[in-house]
Amino acid sequence: MVANTIFHQQHLNLNAKMFNFGGWEMPIHYGSQISEHLHTRNSVSIFDVSHMAVVDVHGSDAHSFLEHLLANNVNKLVSEGQAIYSCMLNHEGGILDDLIAYKIGNFYRLVINASTAENDLLWIHAVARDYKSLDIIPRRSNILGMQNPLVLLALQGPHSLQAISKVFPLLSDQVSAIPYFGSEIFDTEFGELMFSRTGYTGEDGFELFIPLEFGSQIWDLFLHHGVLPAGLGARDTLRIEAGYNLYGQDMGLSFNPFDCGLAWTVDLKNERQFIGSDALQAYSRKFSFVGLVLMGKGILRAHQEVKTEFGDGEITSGTFSPSLQKSIAFARVPLQVAPNTMVNVLIRDQIIPAKVVKTSFVRKGKSLI
Repeated sequence: MVANTIFHQQHLNLNAKMFNFGGWEMPIHYGSQISEHLHTRNSVSIFDVSHMAVVDVHGSDAHSFLEHLLANNVNKLVSEGQAIYSCMLNHEGGILDDLIAYKIGNFYRLVINASTAENDLLWIHAVARDYKSLDIIPRRSNILGMQNPLVLLALQGPHSLQAISKVFPLLSDQVSAIPYFGSEIFDTEFGELMFSRTGYTGEDGFELFIPLEFGSQIWDLFLHHGVLPAGLGARDTLRIEAGYNLYGQDMGLSFNPFDCGLAWTVDLKNERQFIGSDALQAYSRKFSFVGLVLMGKGILRAHQEVKTEFGDGEITSGTFSPSLQKSIAFARVPLQVAPNTMVNVLIRDQIIPAKVVKTSFVRKGKSLI
């Protein structure tokens, strides 16, 4: 059964083209995916991301539990509201999910993916059995055991703060002071709102954690003040340009973080034993995770074959970049493939050359290639 977010009727009223994403009916675009992409890069857009799941972790064992559960180290969270990006691994080092973890007062908040939420929670509860003082509280409305449901909206683009100053004029100075990968909670007329300076587009922006009953009202307020909605189609092209992985496409159970360009999210520098750490320490890398820019005509797509002098690789995500007007991709290739060299991609039985680059193509509206 396909689920709907509370913004479903608003999407239909805006003539959104809807599709099934991870078991949720979500807007792919509201007329033009390319226009929504470019508008986000140049101004500000609002995205419904309330299919994602918030999970709060309470109790005196919460810190030691997350030290064991996550490949990144929650000891890095030294200040209130700070966040880290991490993978959650199985014992073989395969990626169960990627997530963001926040330190909030005396508890932690996780944001996990829509399609993996149920399996994630089964895993989290299984690991939690070894900890006595721990309370796992889902905050998405359709999850068993949910309490005080939250919905998420992403406000992304260089004009995000201007939009916030219109909708929340009394909070604008405090929100503007939130650092990148930081957050703050405010008591407002809409209840307790959390603003997180995070996103999936490579632009400045915020993710808003909103009590379920006020979500639709806040969506309408942003649109009333001129913010345009954007769908998951633009979100996908924006995240590829920015160099952000997608779970189930660029990473998954078959690969560990080293083979997905995510070595920077793994903390093996101390004695901490986390799930998958033994497997990662014993692992010899086989692949590089690289960016590609197509040098001829065609569109790079997932699963296309990459031919190199060291063996074959595969594209994991590919698209035509609206910002660069070039076809770009992520690819998993043999470890020996070096940056700024040429490879070949098999596109519809044609061999097309592509240049190997870093996986970040565009940030803050500027080309990085």
